[in-house]
Amino acid sequence: GSDEGSAMRKDGGFKEEGNWYKGNLHSHTVDSDGCLTPGEAVELFAEHGYSFLGISDHDVYSDYREQLNRENFIIIPAVEASAVLWKDETLTQRLKVHHVHGILGPESVRKQAVLPLMRHGEAVQPRMFYGEWDGAAVAQEMSDYLRSRGCLTIYNHPIWSRVREEDFADTDGLLGLEIFNYNTVNESGTGFDTTYWDAILRKGRQLYGFAADDNHNSGEFDDACGGFIMVKAPALTHEMIVSALMEGEFYASSGPLIHDWGVCGRRVWVKCSPVYRVNFIAGGPANAGLTVMCNTREHGPAYAEVELKGNETYVRIECADVYGRTAWSNALFLNWP
Repeated sequence: GSDEGSAMRKDGGFKEEGNWYKGNLHSHTVDSDGCLTPGEAVELFAEHGYSFLGISDHDVYSDYREQLNRENFIIIPAVEASAVLWKDETLTQRLKVHHVHGILGPESVRKQAVLPLMRHGEAVQPRMFYGEWDGAAVAQEMSDYLRSRGCLTIYNHPIWSRVREEDFADTDGLLGLEIFNYNTVNESGTGFDTTYWDAILRKGRQLYGFAADDNHNSGEFDDACGGFIMVKAPALTHEMIVSALMEGEFYASSGPLIHDWGVCGRRVWVKCSPVYRVNFIAGGPANAGLTVMCNTREHGPAYAEVELKGNETYVRIECADVYGRTAWSNALFLNWP
């Protein structure tokens, strides 16, 4: 029954207090290679029911809070920093790139900054390499630098970037990984990154999963309002939203909604919008995890639960509709008695 979850003690899931806020942390404007002005971007996302937007232009930090914050909609200051491995010095072929997101952190993170906080319009020089690089060292250097300036860091679209696990998976200090990028899904089918996410989670390391648009709004293909996060926070302020990100009080989605979920004993349950299938993805031995499928395509379940075996290391939940649009919970690490 759909009410069972609320009565039982739950590990995982979300705090009872707070409101849900929809947001996109990865977007581009005319400040780099996007086609909308920052003001037009706010209009677009506000019209589609969003509460916050990270304007994260390439290699330039922007903070439009003063100009563009309004009642029920706030800007999250951000930058998408880059390093490029070029084939050679002709700069004609990018072999690999690191795109690392820096998002202005909450007060606790800003206080730890060893360098001054970034300023609106400040350029962050892209790092350039030719022929070969130490990918892991470069990613670490980028993460360290952004954190030294008071930012939280997220690693963006590894599959589109042509990096391998060893290029970025051990980067210390990352808050999360972009597991769904709407732009790169529609550009070239390279926007689903859960394989790398599970590889990192299987090492016992918590990394949160983010979905984003990476919208440029050029009109070549749809790249807006298709990847988002839902954050549960007491109020819509920068401090509360980014603090909720650090606490994992959010989930990622390309459509469906997760209302709550949890683990009670060996049972994992989820309440969501009606979907076609629910994947309970687990770490542990081969064959760990289970899927609940809907019998008909029309009337999917809004509640699903499974019994775990007791040897899983973590569990996370994917709720997918008939079109493949998915909501992804963050992972809960399991400590069996």
